[in-house]
Amino acid sequence: MAENAEGDLNSNLLHAPYHTGDPQLDTAIGQWLRWDKNPKTKEQIENLLRNGMNKELRDRLCCRMTFGTAGLRSAMGAGFCYINDLTVIQSTQGMYKYLERCFSDFKQRGFVVGYDTRGQVTSSCSSQRLAKLTAAVLLAKDVPVYLFSRYVPTPFVPYAVQELKAVAGVMITASHNRKEDNGYKVYWENGAQITSPHDKEILKCIEECVEPWNGSWNDNLVDTSPLKRDPLQDICRRYMKDLKNICFHRELNSKTTLKFVHTSFHGVGHDYVQLAFQVFGFKPPIPVPEQKDPDPDFSTVKCPNPEEGESVLELSLRLAEKENARIVLATDPDADRLAVAELQENGDWKVFTGNELAALFGWWMFDCWKKNKSRNADVKNIYMLATTVSSKILKAIALKEGFHFEETLPGFKWIGSRIKDLLENRKEVLFAFEESIGFLCGTSVLDKDGVSAAVVVAEMASYLETMNITLKQQLINVYEKYGYHISKTSYFLCYDPTTIKSIFERLRNFDSPKEYPKFCGTFAILHIRDVTTGYDSSQPNKKSVLPVSKNSQMITFTFQNGCVATLRTSGTEPKIKYYAEMCASPDQSDTALLEEELKKLIEALIENFLEPSKNGLTWRSV
Repeated sequence: MAENAEGDLNSNLLHAPYHTGDPQLDTAIGQWLRWDKNPKTKEQIENLLRNGMNKELRDRLCCRMTFGTAGLRSAMGAGFCYINDLTVIQSTQGMYKYLERCFSDFKQRGFVVGYDTRGQVTSSCSSQRLAKLTAAVLLAKDVPVYLFSRYVPTPFVPYAVQELKAVAGVMITASHNRKEDNGYKVYWENGAQITSPHDKEILKCIEECVEPWNGSWNDNLVDTSPLKRDPLQDICRRYMKDLKNICFHRELNSKTTLKFVHTSFHGVGHDYVQLAFQVFGFKPPIPVPEQKDPDPDFSTVKCPNPEEGESVLELSLRLAEKENARIVLATDPDADRLAVAELQENGDWKVFTGNELAALFGWWMFDCWKKNKSRNADVKNIYMLATTVSSKILKAIALKEGFHFEETLPGFKWIGSRIKDLLENRKEVLFAFEESIGFLCGTSVLDKDGVSAAVVVAEMASYLETMNITLKQQLINVYEKYGYHISKTSYFLCYDPTTIKSIFERLRNFDSPKEYPKFCGTFAILHIRDVTTGYDSSQPNKKSVLPVSKNSQMITFTFQNGCVATLRTSGTEPKIKYYAEMCASPDQSDTALLEEELKKLIEALIENFLEPSKNGLTWRSV
């Protein structure tokens, strides 16, 4: 009898009009229960309905995800604002609609789908399953799909889009986010992440076709459709062959006495980094056994982000000490970013910041170009790029060496698009980076790539070792030659969008309406650039050269003492980030003095502009 009652209740839930007192919510509940064919996520919504949890139902069902800096990213679970089977199907239907409009040859050129190793048992949701559903939606519409047969590093998707001449691609990943999250990262035909207006247009198309089409749930198509192809072997072979373009000392690599430890942070990186080392002539790096294989729970780290430094690199540092390895290389879970640590003479580990690594990469890539260039190669044809919140060290190197340096908005999607433009104009781009340990050596891929960056660091270290120079010593050499660039980057957590907005609005109306601050504590401000509104006081017309980015907050202050500081919101996490850098000329070598000045300025920035205690901000803690 109880079973029948339960059955009747479920049947009623499915077919009854819902009377929560909120018509929008009633409609959303009805749609979810009709459209979702995943028993676990459907059950999550039914349980909330049964228990009268209207507020949570509203939170889950009455808003949609929006495209951020990395496409869609959210927690896995039931609801239109989360990543799950249904929202991935809806997103792919929107993608199909938009791509069909943009490309007359869509059904000849096809679409690339890759995935990492994330998953959540309670929602029966994994990156692999979401990738299969993405493929199924397109296969049902007769689109050829290049679906990788196993997990791959994120850079393999943009690389495959270009190599296979596909119209676009999707990588199912949440990169280094917490284990609860997943994402849907979109690449355009140029191999770069989508930028505006594509993101807005895709979102519109998603909203126009939210009901799953016939065939959209049919993931059997992945096994039966002749239009499904597996690009894994071909793309891996081509990628590894292209890596040789940035290998300059293969013979030296094969003889090096240096040992390297590599951790893949429970993600996709292990096999691919091993292969890359082989291509460069190295012995394989020593893997961290507990972190070598995929684990969606990231069970040995508090947070799967190698950028957090020594606290999350514990296992790899201890293994390196045991194995007498001086250098640790850590790729994040989807292997698009790289952290590096080096053992110092005093037994301490130096974990390099993204900006410090960029100084080394910039020096190395230019030095290798100089030594290997053809006779008629022109330095004025050479470019390096960085996002505007990253160190200005490449600018200093460019000024001295005669090549070009350009800045972009934060996010590798802007770098990728700009590189594509430069390549089409027959320019050569040696290196690009963002301070959050995202690096690109060469231009085979138009996105950050932790696999190639790891093996380039190994070659750089091996070369320096022949002269008895460590990475840290070489970093000092770079700073001595081009000027010290001392930077500090951190963040506060803030879960209230209204508070975030009010912090930035206060800066735009500081002492009086529409007036930005002239001082930060005792530090005089020379220029202000507000990319959110398009204002730049350093330009004759007061307009920002960088594109306006209304959807995110970002203000940059240039101080009279040579410091540059930026406050911005994150596109993927509930953070207010700050970036500050002292850019000194080569004749200013008193680092203690520079560091003290930077420390005081950051304290003033936090106290006067962010007001953490008043605004209830949580300090970064690991």
